Amino acid sequence: MRIAVREPTTIIGILAALLFLYLIIVPIVSMLSDAVLVQFGEERRAGGPAGTFTSYYLARAFTSPVASDLFWTPLLNTLSVALGSIVLSVLIGGSLAWLLSRTDMFARRWFATALIVPYMLPAWTFALAWTTLFKNRTTGGQLGWFEAMGLTPPDWLAYGQFPITIILSLHYAPFVILLFGNALRRFDSQLEDSARILGAKPSTVAMKIVLPLMLPSLLSAIILIFAKCLGEFGVAYVLGLPVKFDVLATSLYRNISSRHVGVAAVLAGSIMLIGIISLMVDAKLVKEARRFVTIGGKGSMNRKAQLGIFRMPASAFAALVFALSVGLPILTLALSTVMKAPAQFTPENFTLDYWIGTDLHTVALQTGILLSPDLWNAAWNSLSIVGVASITSGILGLLVGYVVVRTPIRPLGVFLRQVTFLPYLVPGIA
Repeated sequence: MRIAVREPTTIIGILAALLFLYLIIVPIVSMLSDAVLVQFGEERRAGGPAGTFTSYYLARAFTSPVASDLFWTPLLNTLSVALGSIVLSVLIGGSLAWLLSRTDMFARRWFATALIVPYMLPAWTFALAWTTLFKNRTTGGQLGWFEAMGLTPPDWLAYGQFPITIILSLHYAPFVILLFGNALRRFDSQLEDSARILGAKPSTVAMKIVLPLMLPSLLSAIILIFAKCLGEFGVAYVLGLPVKFDVLATSLYRNISSRHVGVAAVLAGSIMLIGIISLMVDAKLVKEARRFVTIGGKGSMNRKAQLGIFRMPASAFAALVFALSVGLPILTLALSTVMKAPAQFTPENFTLDYWIGTDLHTVALQTGILLSPDLWNAAWNSLSIVGVASITSGILGLLVGYVVVRTPIRPLGVFLRQVTFLPYLVPGIA
């Protein structure tokens, strides 16, 4: 034990553990403690002096007359959106992963990169593009494109669960493409050939050989999407607010903005608890799935399926997904920046004033965005924050990975591996 403590990996691990204890554990504990301590200004309602223990916030969130609006309805909405997003993401991403990894479809290499772009774009940009197209008179302001052309989209199409689910499905499908696709590329085609030679049906090969070996990667993608949907705020806020469609993240935001810190802490803790439970389920399922392993000594054979007459339709499907998830949103937002009135494609309706104009009669800016110092300040702030965060997280990630793999003190490695994943379960707005 004394020798293990003197190891450089152990020293680095202890320093990293202390750092993450201060940066991660302490803020989380402080936030969660607000759920059981009387907050300043709420002594009368909570029935005790500030700082004392109380169950008032737990009761208000879970059992009070307003609990349905605060927690239960947002919880059901969150789970329904997450389930729908998972199903669509797996169907879309799984199909594309198979086409990219195991077939001879056209432009496979280009699509392998292009179809990851939807996750690189902020999810709320998809929501803005959707609003630009489908906005109706339910909310005020400028008309959406379809209504400007005389077509009024119904509320279920313009706002609420349907558009949120569609957008998150397209945004998170790259997770399935990456994780499931990598597993498919490593899969040995000789296993399928052996099963077919022994007389197995294609359905038997898929269910008894391919699926068990692909299950760990598929489950990881599903849990990753579920965890992301739990804390997703921007899309749900933009598209849910007009029809009062609340998810846990937007309910949390409402309580934070209205200074209900105790209830907000309960909601944040609930989101974290659901995420932790999902990770435990994932670990259990993956452990069971890893009973199916391949044992061999020779390299694998990754044979491409010949699509034949379906080669062009397969490529068209990939192109359609790219167009809907990248091309259409970017084109919609780009056109909206050079049009005075929505959906009027006449030469006199196009302008560059919003980019380089002066003396504009707009609420936000008086000059074009490229002439506004606010833009450049915001751009510099964004780039500096992203740059510092990327470098710092990269260095810390390398150190933690090195310690987890090489330290002789197993509890230290387990602690670092678990604690560094905790921020992923905490909603960003918390």
